[in-house]
Amino acid sequence: MPYLDHAGARLFYTVDGPDTAPVIVFSNSLGTDHTMWKPQADALAGRFRVVRYDVRGHGRSTAPEGAFTVEVLGRDVLAILDALHVDQAVFCGLSMGGLTGMWLGAHAPARFSKIVLANTAPKIGTADGWNSRIETVLRDGMAGLADASLERWFTPGFLATAGHALGDLRAVLAGLDPRGYAGSCAAVRDADLREAVRTISVPVLVIAGSDDPSTTAAQGRELADAIPGAIYIVLPAAHLSNREQPGRFTAALLDFIHGRRPVTDDAARYEAGLSVRREVLGSAHVDRSLQRLSPFNEAFQNLITRYAWGEIWTREGLPRHTRSLLTIAMMVALNRPDELKLHLRAAANNGVTRDEIQEVLLQTAIYCGVPAANAAFHMAEEVFAEMDR
Repeated sequence: MPYLDHAGARLFYTVDGPDTAPVIVFSNSLGTDHTMWKPQADALAGRFRVVRYDVRGHGRSTAPEGAFTVEVLGRDVLAILDALHVDQAVFCGLSMGGLTGMWLGAHAPARFSKIVLANTAPKIGTADGWNSRIETVLRDGMAGLADASLERWFTPGFLATAGHALGDLRAVLAGLDPRGYAGSCAAVRDADLREAVRTISVPVLVIAGSDDPSTTAAQGRELADAIPGAIYIVLPAAHLSNREQPGRFTAALLDFIHGRRPVTDDAARYEAGLSVRREVLGSAHVDRSLQRLSPFNEAFQNLITRYAWGEIWTREGLPRHTRSLLTIAMMVALNRPDELKLHLRAAANNGVTRDEIQEVLLQTAIYCGVPAANAAFHMAEEVFAEMDR
């Protein structure tokens, strides 16, 4: 297992995924270790070089006696990247890991292409609260924290149904060295990045939990507002949103990395899809479709609005002009005359000219066959005549 000696600590880290893939670094929260990110690592390791590490004083990473600072935590991340010869990475940190991400964004922006700050705030808690916790763990150890921590980390409904699935988190927390945990508490206590975050120039996604009692959704909103251009989303979760909502968390992370605005629930995806559907097909057509909704077809119409229009047509990888031309070609190839007529009419809304449609139909004559293209030309002439009238 890889270890790195840095600034008085021995840091444990693990790397999964192809050596040549883009790098993403995950930083754990207070009281956990690198294993808290297992759902994300399992989902991403085929496409990314996933680097996880135990924050000093947690898991297999040691820490020198006494308090340390968020700057030290940030420099630990830079040291790991240097050891792996990584010039630039995506960073994702939760709670204390989010504080680390804020420091990195403010002080080492060139090393990160994007930063995700989850369930965190630039100033967390009060000095009295942290001092009381430090005193308690140094006196009584970690065992007494488990139940109270899990109740802050997860919503009651999730705790009631999760069963043994949270046993790993409980075991990690109970097994921590109280001195390392106390040192991290001091780092969080002393961190105040409310001014520093205003200087972050790296693209940032802020993820909050709707029921997070430790770093509230309102604090997440304030953090996003303070960072120029930051994106803000809320997941239906408490503090460890990546474990309570692993699918939605990972999807939002991937959307952000790939330049798409994250959409985290079906209602929001439907509204985004409906808006794009109106822009592409025209409001009159969409209104007619909505008027024809029935108990039999409503689920299907909802599906295509959410995923055809809310997922694919909202992607930034291709302009709508290109998507329109591609769709026309595919409808010719698949012999879907009704859909072809629909998209021939809609093409003008996406800036497609009739000359460009002619070129696409000529292309289909070669690759789909002359009869298919012949029928498509006839349909196009009919549609254009109707539009001209």
